[in-house]
Formats: sequence, structure tokens, C-alpha cells
Amino acid sequence: MVLRDKTVAIIGVGNMGLALMRGIIDSGAVPPERIVIHNKRKERTEALAQEYGVRAAESNAACVQGADIVLIAVKPQIFTKVLGEIRGALGDAVVLSVAAGITCARIEAELGGVPRVVRAMPNTPATIKEGATAVCGGAHATELDVEMAQAILQEISEVVVVVDEIHMDAVTGLSGSGPAYIMLIIEAFADAGVKVGLSREIAQALAVQTIRGSARLLQVTNEHPGRLKDQVTSPGGTAIAGLHTLEEGGLRTTIINAVEAATRRAKELGES
Repeated sequence: MVLRDKTVAIIGVGNMGLALMRGIIDSGAVPPERIVIHNKRKERTEALAQEYGVRAAESNAACVQGADIVLIAVKPQIFTKVLGEIRGALGDAVVLSVAAGITCARIEAELGGVPRVVRAMPNTPATIKEGATAVCGGAHATELDVEMAQAILQEISEVVVVVDEIHMDAVTGLSGSGPAYIMLIIEAFADAGVKVGLSREIAQALAVQTIRGSARLLQVTNEHPGRLKDQVTSPGGTAIAGLHTLEEGGLRTTIINAVEAATRRAKELGES
């Protein structure tokens, strides 16, 4: 996908918007001078424009004028307000939204006409180019529109396409909220290491690398996680003793319930 001749407008340059802007620039996919940004804090907009060589816009409407792709990375609470401000200036741009819970249908209704909308659900590791993101196209988005969105997002994350938007709430519950679950597990690992005599520094370092390395092993081998688990679990050994305790505590059920609860909450937020 060639994006070099496209103009990209970014509304909202907080953590996620900034990560996307950096990813686009670092990849060389779009020259900085073809990127236009606007943030509610004028001083931040101007500072980032100077630092990265992008263009600063005076308003959301000015930001999207002439753009081929409009990336909206603002909080859901102000999303409707932003759509109202850009409605008359949008033109034929593809709208790429990373707002949690805001459906394509809602964006289309707010904008009116036949806007080409692509919805994405990234997660916080995207800020260090290690994200997991799902995308889906709205009623009027073409296959090429979805590919353009993928081309932008793949600079900061692994990207999967979800055909049916109804599953985006499940994405929010799993990968969108998932980093919080993993951080809690890492914290628990480190606490456990401290309890059995390790220093906090060593315990956390081992916990982080164990999770990182295990995930990479699964990714590289493409084995079923159960098989890799079995490779660590020798008869009468330490791993099976620990696994027995985890199963006794209902770890699987608890994680499944957490994803299910987060999915329900994502749906509720979208409906509200």
C-alpha cells in the first residue's frame, strides 16, 4: 500500500495519536509535511509540529480540509463534538477511528451522507510499536480503505481484520483491556518472587522476561500453548505442582470471566 502521496490528518495527539504519528513518520510511509495535526491544547500542537516537521492546524475543521485519511484519536466523551466540527469540511477522506466503543454506524450517522469509516481497536503497547490492533470497515468503506488503515496501523502493531463489527467489543475485552491483566500478572509474579526470598528488582526482571520470552516462543514455534506448557511440566516436578495450584484457584475461569466482563462493559459504553 503506497501512502506517500496521501495527506493524513490526525485529530488528538495524546498517547495513541502521537504513537501513530511517530509510526507513520518513522516508517517513511508518509512524509512529515503531508501530516496535519490538531490537539485541544494549542501549545502541544505547535510544539509537536516543530519537533516532527508536521503541520499544525488551528482547528479540527482546518485539520481535515484536503486530507485523504483522517485519524481521530480523541476520548469517546468528546468524539461526537469532534465529528460535528469536521462534518462540513471532511470531503471524501477515509475516517479512521481508534475510539473505544464508538461504532461505525454511529460515526456514519453523525457525519451524514456516505462517509467511508474504518474502526480500529489498538492497545497501549502500540505506543512502543508492540501493539495488537483489530480493524473493521463500515457500511461504505471499501477494501482499499481498510487496507490503508492497516498500512498505517501496522507501523505500531500487529493488525487483524474483523469482518463483523459486533466482535469489536470482544477485541476490546481481550486485547484492548488485556495489558491491564498482564500487568497484574507480572505484579503478582514479582510479589511471589519477593515472598520466596528474591529481591524486588530481580523478581520483576525475571517475571517480565519470562512472560516476554514465553510469548515469543509461542509466536515463533506456532505450537499450541498446551504443548509448550507440557514441555515444561515433568512428572512429579515443580511446574505441575504450581499448575495444580493455579487450576485449584480457578485461574482459567477468572481470566475468561475478566474478558467476558470487559466485553460487556465495552458494549455498554458503546450503547451509552
